[in-house]
Amino acid sequence: MAFRDRYTGLINRYRDHLPVNDDTPLISLGEGNTPLIRLKNIPRALGRDVDLYVKFEGLNPTGSFKDRGMTMAVTRAVDEGSKAIICASTGNTSASAAAYAARAGITAFVLIPEGKIAMGKLAQAMMYGATIMQIRGNFDAGMQLVKEVAEDAPVTIVNSVNPFRLQGQKTAAFEIIEELGRAPDYHCLPVGNAGNITAHWIGYCEYSRTKGEVVTRACSFCDGHCRYAGGPVVGDRPVMLGYQASGSAPFLRGGPVEDPDTVATAIRIGNPQSWQQAWHVKEESGGRFDELSDAEILHAQKMLTEHEGVFCEPASAASIGGAMRDIRNGTIPEGSTVVCTLTGNGLKDPDTAIDQCKDSGMVTIDADRAAVNDAIRNYL
Repeated sequence: MAFRDRYTGLINRYRDHLPVNDDTPLISLGEGNTPLIRLKNIPRALGRDVDLYVKFEGLNPTGSFKDRGMTMAVTRAVDEGSKAIICASTGNTSASAAAYAARAGITAFVLIPEGKIAMGKLAQAMMYGATIMQIRGNFDAGMQLVKEVAEDAPVTIVNSVNPFRLQGQKTAAFEIIEELGRAPDYHCLPVGNAGNITAHWIGYCEYSRTKGEVVTRACSFCDGHCRYAGGPVVGDRPVMLGYQASGSAPFLRGGPVEDPDTVATAIRIGNPQSWQQAWHVKEESGGRFDELSDAEILHAQKMLTEHEGVFCEPASAASIGGAMRDIRNGTIPEGSTVVCTLTGNGLKDPDTAIDQCKDSGMVTIDADRAAVNDAIRNYL
């Protein structure tokens, strides 16, 4: 590949479709361009004729989809003269914000729930040099504090209430259409703060399958930051399916959940900041929200890893777990093309993964050839 063709991040790739100009200093770590992996063994195990894919956002620079939005949010913050950013986080946002702040040479302040963050994510935020404040409260309390503090302090919020976050995240939909040649019939996502399902819908609404270019249409929830405005949607858009953990399922409960609880820490959110936008996505796409138990989420995570070799974090597995259930019961009909977003890498939460496997797959033997041969024979 010629040097001039080297991939340098999603802003450069989709510059004409994002709120930047030729003079905007880009803050990038080469995010985006993540693999769309076609699953083979799970559809066979389900006994259903579906074309099932996972968009593995866990292969972004800090291991989650947050990098797509953070490159845009921090780029705009720096362009506007900000010297510091702030976020509330269940883990992935803090890691991403810290990394992009380090890249930009500015300060990152992150508020996290004390004792409620996966160790892999905490390690990232610490290593990237963020100023970390553990609060005696959950994510929703942290989010409220961040919004209050930002009214007076000279900091830029980089949670998904920042509209530039959604502009970066919409590019995942562009990549999916470009690789498939069209939009999928169904797109399944885990839902926590609900910014990502909103961002994907923005991307699908903008992109024209028939023209191969972004459609000139303003989204009804983009706060005017879409690069193009006016005109009709051209091409198909998927049915959007959002899955929550049963212990943190405000969309299924009809209102905020005061004390959300789930092993899927990334979606342990009781009061989504993009509530109205996500509800609009459900209505406009003809989609729905559903919930999974922690046991179903962990089963889906293990099944995806063991059967397809793709290791995602628990929250990500809500999308594939929900898709598998809907494929099995016929809610997603045979013949459909389905994409599931895997929002984060399994290495984000190694403790939960190891806990699932503690009773299988490991033996202790003597360090000699005969012992190894005997162990192999026991498994074959």
